[in-house]
Amino acid sequence: MTFIWIKALHLIAMVCWFAAIFYLPRLFVYHAMTDDHAGNERFKIMERKLFRGIATPSAIVTAFLGLWMIHLNPEYYLAAKWLHLKLGLVSLLVFYHASCAYFIRLFATNQNNYSHKFYRIYNEIPVFLLVGIIILAVVKPV
Repeated sequence: MTFIWIKALHLIAMVCWFAAIFYLPRLFVYHAMTDDHAGNERFKIMERKLFRGIATPSAIVTAFLGLWMIHLNPEYYLAAKWLHLKLGLVSLLVFYHASCAYFIRLFATNQNNYSHKFYRIYNEIPVFLLVGIIILAVVKPV
């Protein structure tokens, strides 16, 4: 029974993390397009609050609960090839998360040189990670 609750909470945290990871680069698109001081400052606040208040805590909870599930049945999970591949994709997601922090710092210091078109493409990366992570976790093809 405990395992199912941990898994449910893991999925809820993961959904929150992805919601933030999907929305944050969309804010970057609009921020890169703004040319007024008030709009620039507003986007800085929104990006910081989304990253620090939702994205990062959700990522931490997701990772903690995932590790807890592995701890409850290490023989199964550590031998599962699908899990190794999933964790590889999660590692890429963590790198993407860190890159969002980098872009937030660029905007915060008014040093962003990337266009809104760059951020539109950048915004699509987590979609592919989500598809892979879900397929590996649910279908377990390997």
